[in-house]
Amino acid sequence: MKIIYTIQELQTELSSYKQNHQKVGFVPTMGALHEGHASLMKKSVADNDITVASVFVNPTQFNDQNDLLKYPRTLEADCKLLELCGVDLVFAPNVDEMYPEPDKRQFNYAPLDTVMEGKHRPGHFNGVCQIVSRLFDAVNPDRAYFGEKDFQQLAIIREMVRDMNYPIEIVGCPIVREMDGLALSSRNARLSADERENALNISQTLFKSCTFAANHSVAETKEMVIGAIASSPGLEVEYFEIVDGNTLQEVNSWEESTYIVGCITVFCGDVRLIDNIRYK
Repeated sequence: MKIIYTIQELQTELSSYKQNHQKVGFVPTMGALHEGHASLMKKSVADNDITVASVFVNPTQFNDQNDLLKYPRTLEADCKLLELCGVDLVFAPNVDEMYPEPDKRQFNYAPLDTVMEGKHRPGHFNGVCQIVSRLFDAVNPDRAYFGEKDFQQLAIIREMVRDMNYPIEIVGCPIVREMDGLALSSRNARLSADERENALNISQTLFKSCTFAANHSVAETKEMVIGAIASSPGLEVEYFEIVDGNTLQEVNSWEESTYIVGCITVFCGDVRLIDNIRYK
């Protein structure tokens, strides 16, 4: 496995693979890697001739500078995991390499990016599109892999790929959970032991809501989830929306769509956690 720090070196390294028509898989990350990321890497390694992983904490997608400062940076440990997964190249640029000058591009994918995370984190998805498009331009992969835990992000990246005519297949990969059900997240490392225990109520409530939904309306299911989590110690629900899985717009009845997902964001102490569950 080779670690690369500049776009020029990356493209030089990849040129021989592309000339030989070998398929390139790409997994963009912000580091602090866990088994959820590992599942993306392993999928890419299985699907492609060569796999590139990027490790870059992107400043333009943080609307809270404290969150940016607190985001864990663990490149040495990340590289050990990436090598175990069979990754061939790690691209670990600094901020000046990715943004030699400010990126003033504005991406507008309303209504996908104006609800849920887009509503509560203004500018977040614009920053995501800025960095993912720059990484796509640098790597020029055949396939790129993203986790379904960031459900809204995946939908917006698919839309960006269509909009910008990237010849890239976007592969969504299922949420990876701990044995007790907690969705894996880099932010979990910031949870205290008590907060980690409290956070279990998020996934447990979502799982229960699937059974509950079979005999209750969308509104009743939404009320049940918010109420159950809000009454759990140390948890504060920022939002819970039950939406069409393609449009991300709220549904009012289970008959409105054949693809319905519940998306939630919860503060556990000062750690912001997201999760989702598919109802149909």
